[in-house]
Amino acid sequence: MALKVKKVLIIRFSSIGDIVWTTPVVRCIKQQIEGVELHFCTKKQYKSMVEANPHIDKAHYLKEKIGPLIEELKKEKFNFIVDLHRNIRTAMIKFRLGVSSKAYDKLRVKRFLFTNFQIDFMPNCHVVDRYFEAASPLSIKNDDKGLDYFIPEKDEVEMAWLPETHQKGYVAYVIGATGWTKILPFKKMVELCDRINRPILLVGGKEDFEAGDKLEKFFNADAGGPEMEAGLKELGKKTVIFNGCGKFNLSQSASLVRQAQVVFGHDTGLTHIAAAFKKTIFSIWGGTVPNNFYPYGTKFFLLENTKLDCRPCSKSGRSKCPKGHFKCMNDLVFDFYLPE
Repeated sequence: MALKVKKVLIIRFSSIGDIVWTTPVVRCIKQQIEGVELHFCTKKQYKSMVEANPHIDKAHYLKEKIGPLIEELKKEKFNFIVDLHRNIRTAMIKFRLGVSSKAYDKLRVKRFLFTNFQIDFMPNCHVVDRYFEAASPLSIKNDDKGLDYFIPEKDEVEMAWLPETHQKGYVAYVIGATGWTKILPFKKMVELCDRINRPILLVGGKEDFEAGDKLEKFFNADAGGPEMEAGLKELGKKTVIFNGCGKFNLSQSASLVRQAQVVFGHDTGLTHIAAAFKKTIFSIWGGTVPNNFYPYGTKFFLLENTKLDCRPCSKSGRSKCPKGHFKCMNDLVFDFYLPE
C-alpha cells in the first residue's frame, strides 16, 4: 500500500550527472502523487539545475555546515524522505528529522569487488532504476520518458553567436571529466576529432580550456597558410574546432549540447545532460565502465576497450593508470560511422 504523503524531500548533494539522473524520480513523484509538495536538497553550486526544474516546489542548499540545513529542513514537517545520496550527512538529516525514509542501494560491496578485483556481481540495472527503488514506498512508476534538464530562457545560446563555420551545424565534444583515467589523452583527442571530420564545438568547464585551446590551434588551417588550407580541402578534411570550454555557464553549455547534431563525451555530467535532450551519444569510457551508468533513455554507442582484464580500475576515475600503460584509452579504436 502506498504511503499517503503531502510533503516529500529528495536528497542528492552532487554531482551534475547524478542530479540529472534524479529527474525521472522528481517528475514521477510530482505528477503521480496528487497535491504533493516536493522539495529537493543539494549543494549550493548546483542551484541553477534545481531552480529551473518546474517539478520542484522548493529547494534547500547545503552550504558549509550541515547544522543550519537540518534546522531549515525540520521546519518543513516532511512526511517522507527519498535519500538518493546515502552518506553520513544524509543519515544525520534523516535521524534529526525523524520521519519515514528510504535510501537507494549503492551496492558498495559489489562495486568494491568490481573495481578492485574485477569480480562482477553488479546487477544489470541503471542507477536511475535504483533511484526508483528508493521511492518505492510511494508506489510511483517510471514513466519511461527519460531524463530532464530545463534551460532558463536567458541561457539559451543562439547559433548566430557561434563562428560562421559552426552556424549550419556541429558535433559537440564534451572533453572533460572528473578523474584523469576518464579522459582521452591529447593524441587520442586529435585522432577522434580527425575521425569526426566535421565542425566540432568543445564544451566543458574552465578546467578544460587549456586542452580545448590546444585542440583548436592544432586544427587551425589558417595557421598553415593558404597551401595547408588547400591541401586539407583536397584530402577531404573538414574538422574545424571552436573551443567553448569555460566560455559558457552550465545551462548555456547544455543549450549548445541540445543544438548539436550528435554528441561525443566522456563519462561526465554534460554527456548525461545530452541524454536528457535525447541526443545520439558516442560515449567514451576508460578506467570506468558503463554497466550501470550508460547514457539513459536515448540512443548511444559505446567507445571502450573491452579487451582488458584491468577494467574497471575505479568507480569514479583515478589520477593515473595503476598499471602504467593506460591501454583503456591509448588502445581505443574509433570505428564509428557518422552519416552525412
